[in-house]
Amino acid sequence: MTSTDIRPSTTGERSPGRWIALAVLVLAVLLVAVDATVLGLATPYLSEDLEPTGTQLLWIGDVYSFVIAGLLVSMGSLGDRIGRKKLLLTGAVAFGAVSVLNAYATGPGMMILARALLGVAGATLMPSTLALIRNLFHDPRERSLAIGIWGATASAGAAVGPVVGGFLLEHFWWGSVFLINLPVMVVLVLVGITFLPESKNPAPGPWDLPSVLLSLVGVIGVVYAVKEAAAHGIGAHVLAAAAVGAAALTGFVRRQLTLPKPLLDMRLFHHRGFSGAVLADLLTILGLSGLIFFLSQFLQLVQGRGPLEAGLAELPAAVGSVAAGLLAGTAARRFSVRSVVSGGLGAVGVALASVTLLSRDTGYPLLGAMLLIVGVGAGFAFTVTADVILSSVPQEEAGSASAVSETAYELGTALGIALLGSIITGVYQGFATPAGVPAGTAAAAHQSLGGAVEAAGPLPAGQAAGLVAAAQDAFVEGMRAAAGVGAAVLLAAAVAAWFLLRGQKLEDGAPAHG
Repeated sequence: MTSTDIRPSTTGERSPGRWIALAVLVLAVLLVAVDATVLGLATPYLSEDLEPTGTQLLWIGDVYSFVIAGLLVSMGSLGDRIGRKKLLLTGAVAFGAVSVLNAYATGPGMMILARALLGVAGATLMPSTLALIRNLFHDPRERSLAIGIWGATASAGAAVGPVVGGFLLEHFWWGSVFLINLPVMVVLVLVGITFLPESKNPAPGPWDLPSVLLSLVGVIGVVYAVKEAAAHGIGAHVLAAAAVGAAALTGFVRRQLTLPKPLLDMRLFHHRGFSGAVLADLLTILGLSGLIFFLSQFLQLVQGRGPLEAGLAELPAAVGSVAAGLLAGTAARRFSVRSVVSGGLGAVGVALASVTLLSRDTGYPLLGAMLLIVGVGAGFAFTVTADVILSSVPQEEAGSASAVSETAYELGTALGIALLGSIITGVYQGFATPAGVPAGTAAAAHQSLGGAVEAAGPLPAGQAAGLVAAAQDAFVEGMRAAAGVGAAVLLAAAVAAWFLLRGQKLEDGAPAHG
């Protein structure tokens, strides 16, 4: 073991420094969470300035997740090898630098590229934070609390992002929402250098570049194929991407089984609790993400709220998630892992089902209650599954295990935006244009809801109101359809978790009931 490894359990020490180190790690989570949520809030302004097509707008939304999903396993494994602190701090600097490129993008193509580069940087952050928690906290109950704080910070970031972003959008241009990453990154690096201990796998083996390329090509190929099939139907290019992706993933798995020190130990999936937790994460975020991505547009472009008001309107989800995340470990030990995870997922599914009742004039009490239930359910489920995943593996493989968890999350995000976003877009584009609207204006209006609001500007008042109302109704109809699909996915995930997590328990807890 190198002198830079931190293994408090071998010394019996519980230094207060581990909590300062945790504070640094949650700053990194905050960085990623804020970035993910402010984009949805800035979308109407970004659409007006950069004038992306509907397809380009979806790419701006999900290319970050595509790239980060393709690289997470590789970056988690790299952190196990070169040191998680080193990778985390390097990634934080890169994340801040690329945020500036996002802020000053001058066209849709440049914005998509900037988001992709941000994905490369983001892939270094999340696996490192969870892996360091695994190595910092060896007492299972302390670790559950640390994971709860980690998850609660992600939720708090999801809340802080829209509120701060809303304030910035009302006073500055849309690019400012990306520049808020910079002060967080500066604090993270300066404090992290001093207080964050290094940890790594003491005998990791080489970092296998062919495995890195196979995982990247495989994940991006499969996700791209799903996205294109959902948006445009199955064509030759979709089949080709799916075939290349599937072949690359098959090659990746086979290569891992033959390497003496694989990038990802496939034996982890033999653990039913590990596999069940990963699957629950994937299905949960798939059901949630596409809807959440479009919620900010609903609040602003359909209900006419300002960006700051829209950000504040989304707060109940974060409040519920923070509270549930801090209580999740205790609840899972008192009852059982599977009851807490399944119950959480079922609650989110029911809340999403209520969105099928949405209309343009739906009052805030229903929206707020739905968001609160979503937050509570997701907070319980995600915190406990993260704990299960980390507890299932030896600490030297914590980076790889964390990366699998984060890959499921990001893959679910990408698939959710692709599938549910494509449902919303498909329903939206079918709306009937009011009589008398010029063909060019109608074509622009059918690209996106933001495009419709923009295109209606020069029209006579009556025509403009009719066009915007038709577009808003179609958007809401699409959201209702997507919410129905999302609810079905979440309820299916709840049932799957009940069976897959049978008998699973958190360390140092009472035996699981039922």
